[in-house]
Amino acid sequence: MLQQNPQRQDSSVNLNGLCLTDFQKKLLFKSLQTELRPEYRRRLEIMIKADEGRTQSEICHHLGCSQETARYWIAIAQSGQAHMWNTHPIGRPKIINDEYLQTLKELVNNGPKHYGYSFRSWTADWLSRHLAKQLKIECSPRHVSRLLKQMGLSTKPKNLSTQDGDGAPPKDKQITIGSLSPGFNSNVADSSRMRR
Repeated sequence: MLQQNPQRQDSSVNLNGLCLTDFQKKLLFKSLQTELRPEYRRRLEIMIKADEGRTQSEICHHLGCSQETARYWIAIAQSGQAHMWNTHPIGRPKIINDEYLQTLKELVNNGPKHYGYSFRSWTADWLSRHLAKQLKIECSPRHVSRLLKQMGLSTKPKNLSTQDGDGAPPKDKQITIGSLSPGFNSNVADSSRMRR
């Protein structure tokens, strides 16, 4: 850990422990005790080191972060908002929640006719539209397809009447070819039956 050096003047920010309140210090130290993503941990360490009087350059060197990152989180600490460190999420916001996934599963399992639609099977586009209308969460049909795949579901109906459990067509189904002419001989019809 770097020693505090109040005489050292640098072109970077130099703070003398006046950034954080006692409440904020306790909160940041307590948060460091939990399991955090490295990016979140770095935020906390930047603000704590800034409060200890470390310069921006020292913080960057010690933590291996960019000048911009250090400057931003030092400014957050100086503005008295250090306790709100986790209100700035990293990455794209997640809009899909457990309710969305559960509703999607129910929709696929019940089928569109159950919900008043005239078609027999869902498409990702119709699932996306229905969920946007019902839950007010818009999601692309492509993402709906990805979610279905992750859950082991599909919009393609399983046609149990044309396939046995092993995926092969049933062996007892026969195709009969007959004639529409009035002088049709039934013996010819028996010989024209074909097996698949």
